[in-house]
Amino acid sequence: MKEPLLRMMSRVDYIPAQAPDLLRHLKLPKEQLEELRRTLSELEQSGAVARIKGDRFIKPTEADLIPGRIRINRQGKGFLIPDDPSFKEIMVPENATGTALNEDRVLVRREVAARGLRPSGREQAVATGKVIRVLERRRTQIVGTLRRTKQFIYIIPDDPRIPHDIYVPEPKDVGRPAQEGDKVVVRLNEWESRHMNPEGEVIEVLGKPDAEGVDMLSVLRQYQLPLHFPADVLTEARSYGSLIRPEEVVGRVDCRGHDVVTIDPDDAKDFDDAISLKKITQDSWKLWVHIADVSHYVKPGSSLDEEARRRGNSTYLVDRVIPMLPEALSNELCSLKPNVDRLTKCVEFLIGNDGTILKKRFYPAIIHSKRRFTYAEALAVIQTKPEGPIETMMHDAHALAQKIRRLRFKAGSLELDFPEMKIRLDDQGRVLRMERILNDVSHQLIEEFMLLANEAVADRLISLRRQAIHRVHEEPDPRRLQEYREEVLSHKVPCGNLSHRAEVQKLLHRLGTLSIGPALKIGFLKSLMRARYALEPLGHYGLAKKKYAHFTSPIRRYADLVVHRALFDQNHGKTHSIKEIAEHISGTERNSADAERDSRDVKLFAFLEAQLSSERPERYDALVTDVRNFGFFADVTHLGMSGLVPLSTLIDDFYIFDPARGQLVGRRSRRVIRLGDRVVVVVSKVDRFRKQVDFSLAPSSPTATPSKNPAGRSAHRPQPKQAPQGTPGRAHKPVARKAAPKPRWRR
Repeated sequence: MKEPLLRMMSRVDYIPAQAPDLLRHLKLPKEQLEELRRTLSELEQSGAVARIKGDRFIKPTEADLIPGRIRINRQGKGFLIPDDPSFKEIMVPENATGTALNEDRVLVRREVAARGLRPSGREQAVATGKVIRVLERRRTQIVGTLRRTKQFIYIIPDDPRIPHDIYVPEPKDVGRPAQEGDKVVVRLNEWESRHMNPEGEVIEVLGKPDAEGVDMLSVLRQYQLPLHFPADVLTEARSYGSLIRPEEVVGRVDCRGHDVVTIDPDDAKDFDDAISLKKITQDSWKLWVHIADVSHYVKPGSSLDEEARRRGNSTYLVDRVIPMLPEALSNELCSLKPNVDRLTKCVEFLIGNDGTILKKRFYPAIIHSKRRFTYAEALAVIQTKPEGPIETMMHDAHALAQKIRRLRFKAGSLELDFPEMKIRLDDQGRVLRMERILNDVSHQLIEEFMLLANEAVADRLISLRRQAIHRVHEEPDPRRLQEYREEVLSHKVPCGNLSHRAEVQKLLHRLGTLSIGPALKIGFLKSLMRARYALEPLGHYGLAKKKYAHFTSPIRRYADLVVHRALFDQNHGKTHSIKEIAEHISGTERNSADAERDSRDVKLFAFLEAQLSSERPERYDALVTDVRNFGFFADVTHLGMSGLVPLSTLIDDFYIFDPARGQLVGRRSRRVIRLGDRVVVVVSKVDRFRKQVDFSLAPSSPTATPSKNPAGRSAHRPQPKQAPQGTPGRAHKPVARKAAPKPRWRR
């Protein structure tokens, strides 16, 4: 019934009609009216049809109604990602998001476009919209802190993107009494008007926020991350045993005699990629990229497959891993551990001395890894004289990877890496130390070879005309690029037309030489689209690749598992469509990224609160990334986060905001605080509810180290918003930012 309905509504002479009229047009008996109503309800829920005034039905686009998934930032602004990829992203103002929450599927009415400028200077339409209906809640359970007044009980959500508190009745049948200040899980009821607070029901009491383990349990519940695998999934994983059986080797290329090695972080247990390199002639090399053959064990439609698809990917929280596959596979039978036989899917390359690809082959293989390197160990080998064939191979691999890397950047790839700060915890789960992880040559060695394999596989799939999941990173919105270019120019930094890739590369190189550069580079990252999975091979902007797929991490990403099946087995399973899987795993990836960020933040906030309690806060070097009339934002690299330095904390002088130049000027001292300045700060306030940190300038330190660049206009950041009506006890102010967004296309 669905197909005839949709075909009829797509006709040019179709007029919106009610259910009884549609029944008559379809020439169906009256007895099928209820079935028709159910079908219409399902289509409406999916966004395929829309109900308009008078209970009439129409295709959404005919009424400028666009179904899609909305993402809401911490300032409350929404961005609709339409279901139809031919539509561009639609911005939804804060006052037009209705009752939509982050990642909900919604129906948005496209409204009269605002005007913006193209990079050429010509005007262009900027699509905006208003949420008309929530089609599907992504999350119906919310974690928050319980508060009581004489009149009511309410929950302050942990997620700062939810601006309303949730009213609840007295919790019952939840295992233990809910006390003031407890972390709880709330099931959200129907919420129909944003002018009224949502209501819900407490279904679980997690405990006091500072009780051991409650911080991470809150993150697990908030993002609905599973702690355990179902029994049938574990049984299936264990049924494969721990050794490769002789019959499993049949039909595979035997690479057990090769010098195969893995290079991974020191705390990794799931080794899903390995390499081997050998000189073939004076002018050529043979490179083997081996990837764990997860598809040999995880069959379409099996319990293992359904659970892996549901999870979408592994999630790496600060204190644990929530794996996509059970440990019997992820850390054992599929993990390419040294000194044991393992099954792989191999991409074999013939590569010229200059780094160009001469030939490619794809086949199933069996390997016996000779050695496992950590990144630190690999770097030490590369930086010293080699001893033995494996270390000599590592030197050769490093030299070849650097040639390939130079070719990649020559082809237009963008250098967008920032140092990563890794938190190390003690036995009690407290922050022990912060480690700075650089993208050094040991990382680049393995990264370049994995990028080669991913691109080669995508090219092969397209040439075979096989449907698969592609990793896409679309070109940035020209309006955002133009706004960013104006920002750069306002700081007297030369900047060409950023719609040309060569100009982007030139700018990024120039920013690497300026003190203001890191702050402006962060702004560029924020102007980019987010990488995602799609059925269509739309290319990868950041890597400058027309064809790109994820192939090299099937232990931790479902996308790679689907790609393995498409390339070698042509069998995706019939349960789910490729397009449906692509959308689902794009969502699970975003969910995991948010959970990883929050797990890191809760540990950092506890660490910083302990500093405040001890009254001996540490001093941190920071970079001024934004200047406003209420203070300035400082990026603390050592913590991997940023926060506000309010004007009220600047006690050495009275500072006046100069909006024309985007800087603060001391009335008496004439000291200037501008974008790109280096300052020394200490923590002054930690707000766990709003997930934000305030800093103040460290005592006995200069107010700022002036930048060598002329002052200019600061990056756009919204003004503090007022607490919505009917929301008890919620303070709102600008939200602390993470230091540097991490590109989503690496490995």
